[in-house]
Amino acid sequence: MDSDNLAVIIYEDESTAEKVFNTLKEMQDEYLIKLSDIAYVTKDASGKVHVHEGDNEAAAGAIGGGFWGLLLGLIFFVPFLGLAVGAATGAIAGAMSHYGIDDKFLTELREKMKDSSSAIFVIFHDAKPDKVLPRLSEYGGTVLRTSLSKDAEKQLQDSISKGAPHM
Repeated sequence: MDSDNLAVIIYEDESTAEKVFNTLKEMQDEYLIKLSDIAYVTKDASGKVHVHEGDNEAAAGAIGGGFWGLLLGLIFFVPFLGLAVGAATGAIAGAMSHYGIDDKFLTELREKMKDSSSAIFVIFHDAKPDKVLPRLSEYGGTVLRTSLSKDAEKQLQDSISKGAPHM
């Protein structure tokens, strides 16, 4: 993969996205995937949204530090004090249109993120699917959106569905 790809995966509990976040960072250290940007969101039992961004080079990646916090804050209506939201939303809209994120996606994300759930947002390239997919499959989840080809997106969803914990 030469260009950046986006993947957004939702999990039915609050802790799984953090585990996937850490696993992806480990896989980057093992040169199995190159992360451009990564963040995860948790929604607690009372419906409060918490945005968690990376603390290394992946967090300050191609889009720039603070991007995920701003984008996800706008999606989930998290207030930002003293922020010039008008200018920022234009920049966000331009960056995310490249990945096919539009109002329909934002609405779908808000609806599917139930209380006590989490989601991971990853922009990546140079992944080794034969190594990455088996490790991601351990966590299950639902692929909400990718910028991958339809075949690659199906392979991702099939892989994580196969490994989903059975309750």
